[in-house]
Amino acid sequence: MKADRVIRALSALAQEHRLAAFRLLVQAGEEGVAAGALAEKLDVPPSSMSFHLAQLANAGLVAQRRESRSIIYSADYAAMNGLMGYLTENCCGGIACSDDAACLPSPQRKSA
Repeated sequence: MKADRVIRALSALAQEHRLAAFRLLVQAGEEGVAAGALAEKLDVPPSSMSFHLAQLANAGLVAQRRESRSIIYSADYAAMNGLMGYLTENCCGGIACSDDAACLPSPQRKSA
């Protein structure tokens, strides 16, 4: 993932309602959630929710499709995984972690 795309994604997620919406979409799976239902769950006016979803879509983090009169949004898992991969690619000194444990700082490294 290129740095400019990472910056757009992180910028889009750096807002309370967008982060909450994205987390709900991740939980919903490929089925997705209608924009109106997201607005209701987050207690955000529908027009504001549309703005936030447009920001997430512009960052490439969500996909949208029309079903009848509703627009259904779903998380783009490839984009999410690409972002996470970019953020963690130098974890463990650039060596792949050997298990599912969280990466921890090297004990030899001293904080500046």
